[in-house]
Amino acid sequence: MIGETLKRIRNIYGLKAKEMSEKLEISASYLSEIENGKKQPSLELLNKYAEVFGMKLSSLILLSENLEDANKKQEGGTFIKNLMLKVINSMSDDLTDAAYEES
Repeated sequence: MIGETLKRIRNIYGLKAKEMSEKLEISASYLSEIENGKKQPSLELLNKYAEVFGMKLSSLILLSENLEDANKKQEGGTFIKNLMLKVINSMSDDLTDAAYEES
């Protein structure tokens, strides 16, 4: 399930598979195998993913577990939409706070 999560996050970040494989220093075919659940990424590679996405490894794993649970309930799409709203709201709050601190 981690592969699907990694692919979804990559898409949210607007990264093409080729760009992502270059950032991770792996082949595009290996990236495809990971994202399609044919291979499992190593802990070292998951750390690289977390760095590219600007998050902690534990957050990446927790996100994958939550998405897996939502998919079992057939609510994966809703989970991603709600997650994106939280991210957008958080970014908006951060921008507002930064603007307030500057004034």
